[in-house]
Amino acid sequence: MTSLRTLNQTWRIHNFGLVSNIITAFFLLRCINKLYYNISKYGIFGSIKRIYYSIGLGILSIKYPKTKTRGNVDKQILARLEEKLIQRDPNSKGYLTLPKEGWSVIEVNDELEKLHAMDHTRWEDGRVSGTVYHGGDDLLSLQTEAIGKFSVSNPIHPDVFPGVRKMEAEIVAMVLALFNGPSGGVGVTTAGGTESILMACLAARDKASVERGVTNPEMIIPETAHAAFYKAAKYFNIKLHEVSCPAPDYKVDILSVRRLINRNTVLLVGSAPNFPHGIVDDIPSLSNLAVKNKIPLHVDCCLGSFVVAFLKQAGFPSPYEDEGGFDFRQPGVTSISVDTHKYGFAPKGNSVLLYRDRSFRNYQYFILPNWSGGAYASPSMAGSRPGALIAGCWASLMAIGESGYIATCRQIVGAAKNLERAILNDPILCGNLCIIGHPMVSVVAFASKNGQIDTYDIADTMSAKGWHLNALQSPPAIHCAFTKPSAESVDVLVSDLRDAVANELHKIEERKIKGGINSRQPGDTSALYGIGGSISGNVVLSQFAEGFLDTLYKT
Repeated sequence: MTSLRTLNQTWRIHNFGLVSNIITAFFLLRCINKLYYNISKYGIFGSIKRIYYSIGLGILSIKYPKTKTRGNVDKQILARLEEKLIQRDPNSKGYLTLPKEGWSVIEVNDELEKLHAMDHTRWEDGRVSGTVYHGGDDLLSLQTEAIGKFSVSNPIHPDVFPGVRKMEAEIVAMVLALFNGPSGGVGVTTAGGTESILMACLAARDKASVERGVTNPEMIIPETAHAAFYKAAKYFNIKLHEVSCPAPDYKVDILSVRRLINRNTVLLVGSAPNFPHGIVDDIPSLSNLAVKNKIPLHVDCCLGSFVVAFLKQAGFPSPYEDEGGFDFRQPGVTSISVDTHKYGFAPKGNSVLLYRDRSFRNYQYFILPNWSGGAYASPSMAGSRPGALIAGCWASLMAIGESGYIATCRQIVGAAKNLERAILNDPILCGNLCIIGHPMVSVVAFASKNGQIDTYDIADTMSAKGWHLNALQSPPAIHCAFTKPSAESVDVLVSDLRDAVANELHKIEERKIKGGINSRQPGDTSALYGIGGSISGNVVLSQFAEGFLDTLYKT
């Protein structure tokens, strides 16, 4: 009996050990497989960097949990931000509840006039990068009239508002023609570039799920791609792979894209141009990869919009013209996002998402046939949509026309070329600044050439002169996205930039004379972005951004 019990115990121990060994072997195999996958896709150094970053984030999430948000953000920076964004006039009243009695038209208009006159960055003087894509006062008056005519309209009811349906379809058709849409090409209008990108990612994910059975979708994007792709990855649970855009051309690295493609890849992405540096990615090479691997390719033309489409007609080089272009002429391109509210000069809240054919577009539709309120269908994120903005967009396209867009392309890109030439040739600028890559459209990005001058100090000096330029990261740089107003002020921009660089050089010489070469005090931009690139710095920047968003809703 004892021997039987001992034998039974031995058998149990043996089986426990066997199961334990199987589990351990399975765990090790998974680790080896994951390690092999990462090294094959990202290389040894890239894998080490990703592991380091993941561990760092884990440690910092314990050190700075959500409950301590902004605990280590410079309070002075947040205070200055609040002071800048929230204008508190002791003679101005705030309104936190509904008025007991409705105001008269005169009272409302008087208050609107006060709000309109609040102190703001002078975009009217052309001192703002991007932001306001103003097509002129005459166009603004026409848009206001069109919006008034269709202010109550809603495209979700095309039988009630047939004019809006007609205008929306014609907007899509016109933009398709601009980007060389094929005969079966289709599209939708959206509320902006972010929604266009979100819908393209959603359609690609769902198409891969239905047609290929992909359950763990992945997307490959350049590190310079728009933030909307990161938002789409978060919203739609798509694994995101960032690909470097190395100097000197700052285009997406095609070899890295090729390594990352696998059976779970649902979308490749390229920009024409990207927001940070105004660089057009190698769309022909991305198209070849898309065709070879039977994967959709989205080209983000939100920023380039009606400028990149008219480069050739305006007398400028057009991207990859000798290789078939950057749009639907490339066989691998399956979707393109175009913001009509940027260089189409339509009212804000207008963008178009184009597809090669309806087999892509229909995956972004939401259809609920058995809803208790009746069969429901909508083409994009929103249900009800402002038909007034569609009317404003249609009126803008018709009023400006092809000749008008060619003229504005010539004006805007011409100004960008003037800034680029000044930085390359001006004695003060060329010795201290360099252009990022080879911009072809409306954006010019530049940085400190030799590190003697801090790029962000130049940004702060330009800000003090009344300019609102964009500070960039990776590498530290500044860019100007030219619009019609800023194109008219390019000579003043060059002059002020020259003075800013000369001023920084003078400060450096003064510190040398005083023997305090390392005594420089960083300005707001340097204090904020100078920490970027490090793990802890990214946490601080995230916390600052959260503080910025909170500030927007303070009364």
